[in-house]
Amino acid sequence: MSSPSKIRIGLIGAGNIGNVHLQEFGKLKEECEFVAVTDTFLPLAEQRAQQYGIPVVSASPEELIRREDVDAVIVAVPNQAHAPLTILALEHGKHVLVEKPMGLDSEAAKQIVRAQQRTGKTVMVAHQMRWEPLSLQVKEQIDRGELGKIYTAKTGWYRRKGIPGWGTWFTQHGQSGGGPLIDIGVHMLDLAFFLMGEPKPVSVYGSTYAEFGPRKKGIGSWGKPDWNGIYDVEDLATAIIKMEEGTSLTLEVSWAVHMDTDSSPFLHLMGSDGGAVLRGGEGKFLTERFDQTVDVPLVAPEEDEGARVRLSRHFLDCVRTGRTPWTSAETGLRSNLIIDAIYESSRKGGEVKLDWSL
Repeated sequence: MSSPSKIRIGLIGAGNIGNVHLQEFGKLKEECEFVAVTDTFLPLAEQRAQQYGIPVVSASPEELIRREDVDAVIVAVPNQAHAPLTILALEHGKHVLVEKPMGLDSEAAKQIVRAQQRTGKTVMVAHQMRWEPLSLQVKEQIDRGELGKIYTAKTGWYRRKGIPGWGTWFTQHGQSGGGPLIDIGVHMLDLAFFLMGEPKPVSVYGSTYAEFGPRKKGIGSWGKPDWNGIYDVEDLATAIIKMEEGTSLTLEVSWAVHMDTDSSPFLHLMGSDGGAVLRGGEGKFLTERFDQTVDVPLVAPEEDEGARVRLSRHFLDCVRTGRTPWTSAETGLRSNLIIDAIYESSRKGGEVKLDWSL
């Protein structure tokens, strides 16, 4: 029987990422419980229900959202369905944790922001990289002023051979919204803006390339390929993003590239008094003392509950208190605006201004 103090969650999408949410929220059993699950492939939803003791398998997302015993939903489905399901859930009085990217494009993201403002319910985007222990250590030092003014940053994620699910929804622009830019670039954008102090981006100059995917090269191990499918997205993107106050961010991401890379995500922060670098699970601070360069390694705790547990707890806390999530609908819109502008800049060959109007 449900406890009135627990937040009751419905899961939409029982695939790989949905299973991750089941595992991570399952570590917070005193605060929440899963009461329903659904998937377009119902046998998978039934399997998850049996595995995790979820009492109800709903026949459709709409049926799950209409349930009165669901307080919040997790949207863990392909990108094209993020906005429709998030908006439907908000209109039925549910709080929403939605996987990245928040929207297929900036118009879909604006629709979510309008729905969130209209309903007053919580919308949070599942960006776990903010919650990594080293990211939080860097954030703490930035807030203490140790880096001074962060005037520029460089972030990215070069995968050498990692095109996922060739021919499936991953590589079809109409269903995914793009390639590595919207898949992994969106994570790096979110982390960079978090550590830079959430500046407002105003313009973008970017380029995208598709040199591997159309030739069925650079295939990774994620997802099952459909060789009769479609590949109409980029496999590399690069951009410079200018902020309202004059700071800048460089972004570089790929699914496939002939490059000497360890395929780890990276972020370099350059401040007036110090810098910081994160690469994979390592990091360090960089500064100058007594006319000498000084590097201070970052050390993750030996016993750490994990980024996704902290993400999950934050979502539950925001639902309970009404506080705005760190990764709010507005931050999701920011990422979608930048991504759309990069694609437009690549097509037109020039700078693109961001349109923040709702």
